Amino acid sequence: MKLYVGVAFGAGCLLSACGEDAAQGPSSGTGGEGVASSSSSTGTTTGSGGASGSTGGGGQLPVVLPPANAVFDYQLGGAYSPPSDVTMVVRDRAASPGSGLYNVCYVNGFQAQPGESQWWLDNHPELVLRDGQGDPIIDADWNELLLDTKERDGLLAVIAPQVEQCATDGYDAVEVDNLDSHLRGEGQLAQADNVAFMAELSKVAHAAGLAIAQKNAAELLDRHLDLGTDFVVSEECNRYDECQDFVDAYGDVVFIIEYCKQGFDQGCTSFSQLSIVLRDLDLVTPQSGGHVFDEC
Repeated sequence: MKLYVGVAFGAGCLLSACGEDAAQGPSSGTGGEGVASSSSSTGTTTGSGGASGSTGGGGQLPVVLPPANAVFDYQLGGAYSPPSDVTMVVRDRAASPGSGLYNVCYVNGFQAQPGESQWWLDNHPELVLRDGQGDPIIDADWNELLLDTKERDGLLAVIAPQVEQCATDGYDAVEVDNLDSHLRGEGQLAQADNVAFMAELSKVAHAAGLAIAQKNAAELLDRHLDLGTDFVVSEECNRYDECQDFVDAYGDVVFIIEYCKQGFDQGCTSFSQLSIVLRDLDLVTPQSGGHVFDEC
């Protein structure tokens, strides 16, 4: 393992709390140093849908999966030149893809980025999920409004262009976050609502030539074929003992971010065939205090 930050780690977590990523909002994300405007795909052209991806039938562009066991970096807190052995990066959709890398574009498709809440309330109040009293439902951990996936047509009109822009910008794949928002929906969302919306986004991605990831949501793995997704981006599946479940559904195209050293070490031992990185919870750049990057 290569450790790119001079920090001594204990056996426990890096921070007092280890959870979901703290991604920058789509309007505030910017490209960091060494960021180029085009990408170079290095994955394998996919086959016929579901976990194995999809290709050009029906007017779709060919889709290329990320290379299994690639060294990757999860750069949602700001784009920067990755370590030299990194061949794949995940960046916010507002950032430019990296030159010569397999690039995955982050889109928050099921919740509103913290800086975008007022935009949704002003422009699309009908698409904001509300409780029984009509008040917006908020993911308190990240201060994000939940979006109402029962209103799929309206949501698709907003989110689909974001996915398509990832392809225009030169990305190879897209990661759509908060697929598991139904768990925070206070009974106002069903799994079926989120599965149906994700299936629509998968069609959009494939039509644009992008592979698409299932982000977290292990409880939906029995419906991964319905989702239409091609690979996995998982946060802390070692910590929560979910990694094997993702492997059973998707094979070795499972890309794991751990925020706790214990989970990272466990993953490197148990899943040597997978791509696993250790990152700081805030996903900050190397120029910021607290930056952590390690890979098996």
